[in-house]
Amino acid sequence: MIVRDAAIETRRSAASRLDRRLAGAPPSRKLRGFRPTAFQRQRLNLLLDILDALEGAHRAPTSHEIARRLVYPGMTLGRGMEWKSSTERRRTQRLIGEALALMHRGYRNLLRGTLGGATKTSAPK
Repeated sequence: MIVRDAAIETRRSAASRLDRRLAGAPPSRKLRGFRPTAFQRQRLNLLLDILDALEGAHRAPTSHEIARRLVYPGMTLGRGMEWKSSTERRRTQRLIGEALALMHRGYRNLLRGTLGGATKTSAPK
């Protein structure tokens, strides 16, 4: 059953590709719309790492811990007022918000082959 909505062509294409693969055909290389660029893959992997850190811990890590471990590994990040007013903190909070938005509703854009359009949610401080 294929849902008739704005993504019907994408669903038809995916169902057709699945049917061909189940019949033993090799994977198709011609559909570039389904493949993110190297930069997009790196960013999506970072967002997944952030989600893993947020969901996998018994206590949620702070944005400073996420920045130190994932976003800026090997970089010395300040504490206190230096951290609170830093561009690194703001970028880390945006990435956390983007990761949460992707998890809650933005993943549908990925399934449609579009990476933009994720809306923000509030990020932990």
